[in-house]
Amino acid sequence: MVFDDEITKFLSLYDIKVFNSASKLRNFLIKNLPNIQEQLDVKAKIIAYGFGPGYKDNICNILLSKSGVKLGFNRCAELPDPSKLLTGSGKVHKYVNIKSLEDIKSKALKGLLEETIKAYKRRITSV
Repeated sequence: MVFDDEITKFLSLYDIKVFNSASKLRNFLIKNLPNIQEQLDVKAKIIAYGFGPGYKDNICNILLSKSGVKLGFNRCAELPDPSKLLTGSGKVHKYVNIKSLEDIKSKALKGLLEETIKAYKRRITSV
């Protein structure tokens, strides 16, 4: 279990713009992913979100860099993305660049998150 002060301490290593974007994105994910588990990986510079401790239960990740914040999606190649938010060259994993609060509040991002949850539920029930 991760505590808020651990996340705040981790995020404070970044400039204020990255800190604010990541904090708002984190709040968005916690609000929209009921019962989600949050895992901090300082070395990899990510905050992972899933319904269990392992990789197979991972839904998405906040990816941090000096220049900004990305929301990475696990197994997103199978997701519908009508707004073309997903970028990256990965065949399994892609991400959304978070450039503003409007990006976080967008219906398109919320829809992508909902589709991610549906895909996760299909995967775990088909095993």
